[in-house]
Amino acid sequence: MAATIIDGKAIAARVRGEVASRTREFVDRHGRAPGLATVLVGGDPASAVYVAAKQRACREVGMEPFDRRLPAESSFEDVADELERLNNDPAVNGILLQLPVPDHLDGSALTGMVAAEKDVDGLTPVNAGLLALASPGLRPCTPAGVMVMLSDAGVEVEGAEAVVVGRSNLFGKPMAQLLLGANATVTTCHSRTRDLPGVCSRADILIAAIGRPRMIGAEHVKPGATVIDVGMNRISPEEAGNKSGLVGDVDQAAVSQIASAITPVPGGVGPMTIAMLLANTLQAAHYQAELEHMFSELNREAS
Repeated sequence: MAATIIDGKAIAARVRGEVASRTREFVDRHGRAPGLATVLVGGDPASAVYVAAKQRACREVGMEPFDRRLPAESSFEDVADELERLNNDPAVNGILLQLPVPDHLDGSALTGMVAAEKDVDGLTPVNAGLLALASPGLRPCTPAGVMVMLSDAGVEVEGAEAVVVGRSNLFGKPMAQLLLGANATVTTCHSRTRDLPGVCSRADILIAAIGRPRMIGAEHVKPGATVIDVGMNRISPEEAGNKSGLVGDVDQAAVSQIASAITPVPGGVGPMTIAMLLANTLQAAHYQAELEHMFSELNREAS
């Protein structure tokens, strides 16, 4: 029996609808829309497409987009100065530095300069530390989206054995921490893992994020497991068997015959990333509004 498809497009549409409704409530209460600033350094075509999609998504849910573009030859100081201006702009509630940046810049260091309360990517050292401590904070969008998908699909995370294939700071590590916070027993695999198929085949929840097309096959999957494919790889349309040439890290045809549920590529995890970015921006706006109100009350009492 073929696996149930976890429809990321449908779940993302629901999340966006909820964000739009809550954004209208925010505007009614505070008299302004939450603002999201995207910072793009250089003219990488793929990055420009991603930024345009994020700007468009903002408008669709009633948020205010701020589009900041810097030349590819910008210095570290140029980008840092722009980030600092956005940190200090009260109309901007969320800041996203589009990665990758040009080779002469340190993307990790620049990301760390975003104010933690505006870090809607959840990648600054402060928010990474809050996640590690299971304390409230802004979470990385894609791992947070996977958690929403698991919940929507009715997957029981608590007590489950989960395996994450990939240990990147962007996804693998925060994904493992979110699963651990939901009381799963978590194993993180990587390029040095011995007997990868054997480790993966123990998983009730298997999450692949390694950037290698169709690497996860039937031998990696426990019968009845839930499989989340985070990969997005472009190969020839002939090899992919589709016009786009996009395939995931999972051999979908083989694994679908073994798993109980699986995310497709495309149309699975991908749509959730922007949906969770919008949710993070709204969360950041609420937090900043509460801080602003608190300081206003303190100043009123002191005067």
